[in-house]
Amino acid sequence: MPPPHLPTTQSAVLAIEAVAARHGRAVRAQHDVGSDRTFAGLVGHEDGPDAIPHEALLEFDGSPRTAVRLFTHDEVTVTVEGIPFDVPRDSVPAFLNSVWSGLVHVRARTFPPSTTLIVTVPGEAGYRESLGLHDLTPWLSGRIR
Repeated sequence: MPPPHLPTTQSAVLAIEAVAARHGRAVRAQHDVGSDRTFAGLVGHEDGPDAIPHEALLEFDGSPRTAVRLFTHDEVTVTVEGIPFDVPRDSVPAFLNSVWSGLVHVRARTFPPSTTLIVTVPGEAGYRESLGLHDLTPWLSGRIR
């Protein structure tokens, strides 16, 4: 079943805040609304001159350190322990649920040497990002397989 469609930044923020509340996470939100406050206002918007750009940065308490940056043009960056993931807007609530439910692990290989952070989202392909040795935090080190 596909995730529910989140057509606007505000709808995504509300869905993300609901997931955070289910996991007991406090949320700090910063909103940039209007073409004078967002990057999208500098490059124009496909929806026409009446569209008001809205971007948001959400930061969550607890471990792992997690933040979500929602941009006007359906672009989203979710950062987990300093590692950025590009996640489709509609998938962000499920992605965060997976992170906070423990469906995260770090795969380390000896040869060829590599370390990868993997977030498993049920019903979707997993999300993977390469890590450097300097990226390993105590939280990430505790998830090495």
